Amino acid sequence: MGEWGFLSKLLDKVQSHSTVIGKVWLSVLFVFRIMVLGAGVEKVWGDEQSKMICNTQQPGCKNVCYDHAFPISHIRFWVLQIIFVSTPTLIYLGHVMHVIHQEKKLRERQGQNDSPGALKVPKYSDDKGQVKIKGDLLGNYITSIVFRILLEAAFIVGQYYLYGFVMEPQIVCSRAPCPFTVECYMSRPTEKTVFIIFMLAVSCVSVLLNVVELFYLACSRNARRRAKTAARGIQGPMNGGGYGRA
Repeated sequence: MGEWGFLSKLLDKVQSHSTVIGKVWLSVLFVFRIMVLGAGVEKVWGDEQSKMICNTQQPGCKNVCYDHAFPISHIRFWVLQIIFVSTPTLIYLGHVMHVIHQEKKLRERQGQNDSPGALKVPKYSDDKGQVKIKGDLLGNYITSIVFRILLEAAFIVGQYYLYGFVMEPQIVCSRAPCPFTVECYMSRPTEKTVFIIFMLAVSCVSVLLNVVELFYLACSRNARRRAKTAARGIQGPMNGGGYGRA
């Protein structure tokens, strides 16, 4: 788990600048992907090639058959999936950190200026560094969610085309240097199938959470617009209308 520490710290910072659903998505990423991958999956897949048995002693045949059946290891595939899916969120975090830094410098200039009204007012963050997701930040946040959905879907489809969603106990191979059609047998196929389906289910849950978050952001934005329109409608009659004197 030590190699995931840096990524976990970065993603932990994103939680304070995300919506409620975004926090749930990050929790799913932490608990059901990174922790499960580090605690259980690596041990299950540690013997996938060494314990594979083939009905030939031809040197190199087992390695060729394994490479044919698994162009990339499941573990490395899931590691790439976690890194790629996390990348849009980390880009959003970089944007947030840049905004906080810029507005912190703006507040410092306001404190040193005799006429602070001449400077711009911080738009996205407050004195405590809390960020409001709106404007350019909202656009970046929505873009990161869309890319997360696309990447998750791409990895699900890629996993299906690479090796399906079930670990077959028998692998049939006829590649050179195998002298004939060779049959190889995988170690613990049922246990590995359980983990494959589990990781697939987590990917589907991740896609669902991202879609729900998009709807949540759209509904929140519409609610804010309606509230502003209603407030303007109330202020209009109060400022422009009045009762004439008798």
